[in-house]
Amino acid sequence: MADDSKKLYMEIQMEELKASLLDGDEDEDLDPLEQMMKEQAASKKTKVNVNSEKEKELAKMYIDAYAYEQELELFEEEIAVVKANDLKDIATALRTEFPEVKRDYEAEFKESLIIAWTHNVDVKQLRPQEQLDLIKKTEFTEVVKAFETSFPDYKTDFDVTFEKEVKLVLVKKLEMLIGIKKDEIEEELDVIYIAGIKPSYVKRIYKQVNGLWK
Repeated sequence: MADDSKKLYMEIQMEELKASLLDGDEDEDLDPLEQMMKEQAASKKTKVNVNSEKEKELAKMYIDAYAYEQELELFEEEIAVVKANDLKDIATALRTEFPEVKRDYEAEFKESLIIAWTHNVDVKQLRPQEQLDLIKKTEFTEVVKAFETSFPDYKTDFDVTFEKEVKLVLVKKLEMLIGIKKDEIEEELDVIYIAGIKPSYVKRIYKQVNGLWK
């Protein structure tokens, strides 16, 4: 696999080199304006050209890495939204910010909170079972209000309110996901390096093949 990928890489580079040399010969008699117009046309043509089978094959090496990069970018943007909003508004803010993402944020957040509080109750034994029971039976958007009503004196040892503690749970979950994605990206890039190819080059080919130019 590595040898095949390296061969593709070398063949594509040779084709690009040949093309650049041919273009150089044709450009000798062009005046500056004609040269500029030719370069602009070539740039547009490159973006819409049907890609070679060799490029398509090489681009496959970056499929997973690109998907992980997109997920990483989303998690990093979600963390900013979580930090910037009140707990009851976070899910709505996320749906507004990322309308293309079809996820049940309330369900995800409630699950994370239940896992964290179960750990506090069963493992650390720092919280009473009644708190966990309340969290389980309450909608996520109402959990702060219900919790503060039932436990008005609640604060952590560091004087942190329940809402701040829940937001910290959400942030830590996203930070964990970000760490996982970074590791996955690094693993994918290592595979490309081992094949003897620069990941940045494979990424460029991947974006070209898939029409992802910006």
